[in-house]
Amino acid sequence: MIFSFREMCYDSRRIEVITMNYDAIVVGAGFCGSVIARGLADKGKKVLLLEKRNHIAGNMYETIRNNGIRIHKYGPHIFHTNLKEVFDYLKKYSGFYFYEHRVLGKIDEKLVPIPFNFKSIELLFECEKAELIKSELKKEFPEEEKVSILDLIHHKNKIVKELGEYVYEKVFANYTAKQWEIPIEEIDTSVINRVPVLLGYDDRYFQDEYQFMPKEGFTKLFENILNHENITLELNQEASLILNVDTENKKILYNGEEFNGNVIFTGAIDQILNYQYGPLPYRSLKLQFEDYEANYYQPVSVVNYPNEEDYTRITEFKYLSNQNKEGFTTILKEYPRAYDYKNEEHTPYYVISSDENQALYNQYYNAVKDINNFYLCGRLAEYKYYNMDAAIKRAMEILETIK
Repeated sequence: MIFSFREMCYDSRRIEVITMNYDAIVVGAGFCGSVIARGLADKGKKVLLLEKRNHIAGNMYETIRNNGIRIHKYGPHIFHTNLKEVFDYLKKYSGFYFYEHRVLGKIDEKLVPIPFNFKSIELLFECEKAELIKSELKKEFPEEEKVSILDLIHHKNKIVKELGEYVYEKVFANYTAKQWEIPIEEIDTSVINRVPVLLGYDDRYFQDEYQFMPKEGFTKLFENILNHENITLELNQEASLILNVDTENKKILYNGEEFNGNVIFTGAIDQILNYQYGPLPYRSLKLQFEDYEANYYQPVSVVNYPNEEDYTRITEFKYLSNQNKEGFTTILKEYPRAYDYKNEEHTPYYVISSDENQALYNQYYNAVKDINNFYLCGRLAEYKYYNMDAAIKRAMEILETIK
């Protein structure tokens, strides 16, 4: 049964909390918390894992719709990495199937590959113009597989420059303004510089060496990671109700008593410190799931809508879950919105990078950095966006530092 391990931990937790002395407390059952909890448990440590939601797996959590389609409750997640050690780690807890992610974007009423590539050029420009653009790109970047749109925009070649301006306007500008709800001129150039144009026909969204999905889904993967006798899991547990970070005396209190074991915190650092310096800003999403009696809704798993629509993309989950469900499908529309930390329905998805926000985070970090048994790991705790593989790698690194 898919929930057997979680139910076992939840049902027995009250007895165990009273009788067990813990060597470590881990807050958050996403990748960072789960990898660290398992690593400590494998070393013989008794670990209490606290999760405020009613499920494990963090934003990777999956559930089954009434039509039988397995969806990602918090939006699509695709595993891809160049870190062999990360993939080797995950393979200990799940089988995987090969999956290469492909994305289309609605540009000038046509669906074209994203990131922009030679096929996108051929679909959007007349034949003669398309051939000229491709020829100039090959001439100017003979050794490159991809180039950023900033490099194109600032290029001396007029044809190349015009292409960069076109991609910037049609693919990046409106999408980014919609996603972040700030004027495009305020977007950091480092963000713009990450938007590539692929110099060829490779239509994969990622070019990483390892691109796979867990055979039984992410939730089952997490269950296997956490299935250890030394891990006690408490769901529906708000850490701030039983943990107190005493920044003045540099210690952690657990149920009012000083806790001398290690505490690994992956939650929101501003929340655990009662927002004493003010809330850290994030962007959130409104997620709208829709079921259809059809084999498929769209030609690929994700279609981006950078311009006219209010939503930024539509995901169709059958492509991700590798399910053969004839006559049924489920999609997700994502609507960006501001994050309100007082609204329980809001999830903090994306860190808003700026000097001002980093300075605010540094205040929180400086308040806890000298607590020797307190470790921060993950997007909310470190106010830093991590891809899935980077989060796992970060957890593995921190695990090595814990005595």
